[in-house]
Amino acid sequence: MHSTLSEQLIDKLQQVKLAVFDVDGVLTDGKLNFLADGSEVKNFNTLDGLGIKLLAQSGIKTAIITGRSSPQVERRAKALGIDYLYQGREDKLTALKELWQDTHFNAAQTAYIGDDLPDLAAIRAVAFGATVSGGHQFVAQHADWCTGRTAGNGAGREFCETILAAQGKLEALYGEYL
Repeated sequence: MHSTLSEQLIDKLQQVKLAVFDVDGVLTDGKLNFLADGSEVKNFNTLDGLGIKLLAQSGIKTAIITGRSSPQVERRAKALGIDYLYQGREDKLTALKELWQDTHFNAAQTAYIGDDLPDLAAIRAVAFGATVSGGHQFVAQHADWCTGRTAGNGAGREFCETILAAQGKLEALYGEYL
C-alpha cells in the first residue's frame, strides 16, 4: 500500500494519532447541489466511511474541519463516530490550531487531507499533509502525498489506509473480514 512513500513519510505516518478531513472536495465530490427550497444535498462515499471507522478501531482519532456548515455533515460525522467537528471554518489552519489546543495532539501527530487553497496552510502545518487526485494543482505541489482516487470516490479511504499501512495495522484489520 505505501510502497510509493519515502521512508521519511512512513516514519511521520507512524506517529499519526489524529487524522483530519476536509469535507467538500475530499469526502464529497466537491459539487454543491441545492434543492428548490434552498436545502443542500451532499453525497458521501461508504468507502470513506469504513476507512474512518477503521482508523477509530485502531485508536486514531478523527476530525473534520470544513469551511461550510451543514446538518448533513453533522449527521455524517455522528454516524461515523468522528471525534471532533469544526464547521463554518474557512481558516483551516486557525481551526486546526484550536483543535490542538482543545486536545492533547500536536502537528507531529497529525495527518490532514484537503483539496483546495483554504486547506493549504493546514496541509503544510502537519506531519503528513495530503491532497486528492483532481484537487487544486498548487495544493498538490505542496502536499506530501496525493491520493490515486478522486474526491468522493474513495480518496478518504485511501488516506486512511495509507496511515494504517504505515503503522502496520492494515493487514490485521483486513483479516477481521476474512
